[in-house]
Amino acid sequence: MGPLAGVKVLEMAGIGPAPMAAMQLADMGATVLRIERREPVDLGVPRPLNFNLLLRNREAVALDLKDPQSIALVLELVAQADILIEGFRPGVMERLGIGPERCHAINPQLVYGRMTGWGQDGPLAHAAGHDINYIALTGALNAIGRKGQPPVPPLALVGDFGGGAMFLVMGVLAALHHAQRSGQGQVVDAAIVEGASSLATAFHGFVAGGQWDPERGSNLLDGGAPHYDSYECSDGRFVSVGPIEARFHAELVRRLGLDEKACGAPGDRSRWEHVRAELTRVFKTRTQAEWCALLEGTDVCFAPVLSFDEASSHPHLKARGSFVEVDGVVQPAPTPRFSATPSAKPTPPRAPDGAKALRGWLADADIARWSPHCEKPSSFDSLTGQKT
Repeated sequence: MGPLAGVKVLEMAGIGPAPMAAMQLADMGATVLRIERREPVDLGVPRPLNFNLLLRNREAVALDLKDPQSIALVLELVAQADILIEGFRPGVMERLGIGPERCHAINPQLVYGRMTGWGQDGPLAHAAGHDINYIALTGALNAIGRKGQPPVPPLALVGDFGGGAMFLVMGVLAALHHAQRSGQGQVVDAAIVEGASSLATAFHGFVAGGQWDPERGSNLLDGGAPHYDSYECSDGRFVSVGPIEARFHAELVRRLGLDEKACGAPGDRSRWEHVRAELTRVFKTRTQAEWCALLEGTDVCFAPVLSFDEASSHPHLKARGSFVEVDGVVQPAPTPRFSATPSAKPTPPRAPDGAKALRGWLADADIARWSPHCEKPSSFDSLTGQKT
């Protein structure tokens, strides 16, 4: 099921954006085979395998990539693949003997997706880094946070997952479209610094046009505007408002019983301090639930600030089926949605199982031939996904 049914993807095990990209492709119906290491990837924060949701929807085979026979198996799989995804530092795949040049000699139509933080070249290409470092370099981190306070890391949403995984998915699917029409594969160099920069294109326009205050927390969309912010309620919980258009702003002012003249238009910065004080005062007079009853579903651009645990229980997300439960674990459902080729319900993360994983890729005789090189490693605990 899904629009990518029939597309075969090899994923070289890694962390962060590359697994996220592989998950998205698998969610859309691609058959993804994860080439796991005999010693599982260091996840930073150990957790049971069934909670490592980025590994859902695909089989895995554990190989020793220092073993020439294991590399030979990978190359045999490359011959069957439409897409390969890897997230190593530049040059690692070449040293292993499975770089783009060798793979394209075997499969000229292969789309070879490369995910890095800094890119395949440049002065920082070989340096270690993580999401916070990549978005720091782009200007995005500097723009996120409260006025007079240090920058605030926005989880890993802007860098790893937004600027990394999503741009890798977009890139390999565009290259796949080209390969299917031309018969020619290519390398897709997805760098988080460039993906995150692309996400900030509109803000570069504000800067160039003199419409952006470089001080954090001083602009319309960074918490500087009182009508685009979150406010504490009487029960200590928070709500968000964002009526940046004049008619929606007027609706908020009216429903909260505020003085329209004193609040002014949303673009009148001279009134921002007054409006913030008024919104802070008023929102503290009721609980979050009470404000939801009054404002949710109206044109004031309102939503309660929920935790991850609470999000799946919200009536709107429940009605749309935005979350699914898989083996007792609640998680986001595959997205986007397709009218003609809907995605299937996800399957849980699986421990490496060579014989099972290679079905659909190799003939039975070849699977038997390669089995000694891809047996389930004794060091891989199927419950925890960590070395034991």
